[in-house]
Amino acid sequence: MAKPHHHSHQQQLGEEIAINPLFARQGESSVPRFRLARHGLLPETAYQVIHDELTLDGNARLNLATFVGTWMEPQAQVLYGEAADKNMIDKDEYPQTAAIEERCAHIMANLWNAPDAGESLGVSTTGSSEACLLAGLVLKRRWQKARQARGLSTANPNIVFSSAVQVVWEKFANYFEVEPRYVQVSPQTPVLSPAGVAKAVDENTIGVVAVLGVTYTGVYEPVGEIARILDDVQQQQGLDIPLHVDAASGGFVAPFLQPDLLWDFRLPRVHSINASGHKYGLVYPGLGWVVWRHRDFVPRELIFDVSYLGGDMPTLALNFSRPGAQVLLQYYNFLRLGWQGYYEVQKTCQTVARFLARTIASMPMFELLSDGSDLPVVAWKLKATGRWDLYDLSHLLRERGWQVPAYPLPPAMEDTVIMRVVVRNSFSMDLAQLFGEDFRRQVDYMESLDGPYPHPRTQAKAFHH
Repeated sequence: MAKPHHHSHQQQLGEEIAINPLFARQGESSVPRFRLARHGLLPETAYQVIHDELTLDGNARLNLATFVGTWMEPQAQVLYGEAADKNMIDKDEYPQTAAIEERCAHIMANLWNAPDAGESLGVSTTGSSEACLLAGLVLKRRWQKARQARGLSTANPNIVFSSAVQVVWEKFANYFEVEPRYVQVSPQTPVLSPAGVAKAVDENTIGVVAVLGVTYTGVYEPVGEIARILDDVQQQQGLDIPLHVDAASGGFVAPFLQPDLLWDFRLPRVHSINASGHKYGLVYPGLGWVVWRHRDFVPRELIFDVSYLGGDMPTLALNFSRPGAQVLLQYYNFLRLGWQGYYEVQKTCQTVARFLARTIASMPMFELLSDGSDLPVVAWKLKATGRWDLYDLSHLLRERGWQVPAYPLPPAMEDTVIMRVVVRNSFSMDLAQLFGEDFRRQVDYMESLDGPYPHPRTQAKAFHH
């Protein structure tokens, strides 16, 4: 959400944007910055004003902080432009886009080993955050219906996940009035512990969330072991608690790089899975997916039949009007790459990540927390604090254009500050070698200082996933 512009900020920037006379109509020298002008600009002038401001943004290819895709092929960009006006919710007007959305959902159900992909149910969303909220809502509603059928109270529902969970699950618990039960991570157990899950669940637990690729480090949580402990809980206590897998990043990595890992619908305990098409699904920002093992797992009352622009259509979403272009880009990638193509892309990312991990591990002051063996993500910490810290290193790397975050680990581990590099399709081995040289050069520089690093430190801020 955009922050409000304060008056002092307006005064600092100036009320008017000066326009280069080469780009403007005769007599146009400026345009208001914080209010609408009485008359509009030429399209070329409006473009140039915005284009010039955007040169101050970082280079997306050098943003090693984000999981979100920053590159697609020229043909995909053409398709993006052709489909930018399609409203995903208007299935009557754009029936083929709707059919392709359903096709993509079935492809993912097959990819995630649904026992009968034709009976699965999946929908696209604006991102994994919306997909998680929708999956959590389904968990809550199913729990309520099951309790009501037995004449039991539906007060005080809870949901279980680790303290390293992505913030959207905290939002879900807050927005939908569900008690969040955190299984605390620790240096010894940095992911969701099956034993911790067993202690946290009870008859009011609507579900357990396991993460296939923790945001902080890229490490997979032990989904198979968590499923087995929930099987034990059902056998011993009679509690049938579903498991949702937040595979925002891992859903498009594990099927190709770790095909034997049991985390998906091969585990009957797994009811639903979400993934981000705009992460390792290799699509531009604005696309998430959630798939349920079987359509019967979604209560019918959550699916609305709406009359819209001359047709009746079912809709299952928290959003309504939204772009359909990203869905078509996902299908483009499915057609363009196939299984082998996705494997080669993700394997290359992993190879680059392992190269970076070896580079960083070769420096004695660092300790790796993840080396790219799960997600193509490398995370590390300083073994000891001294004249400089990771915030200083992040600041120096930014001077070379590299955006690499330094941030504290979750509660109970917040005294540990780490750095993380996310290797995406646009981060080639050549760029990785250049980054490695810059990284080593900046570390050598700070190690050579007689005193503390002289530049102002980048202060720790809330880390946005």
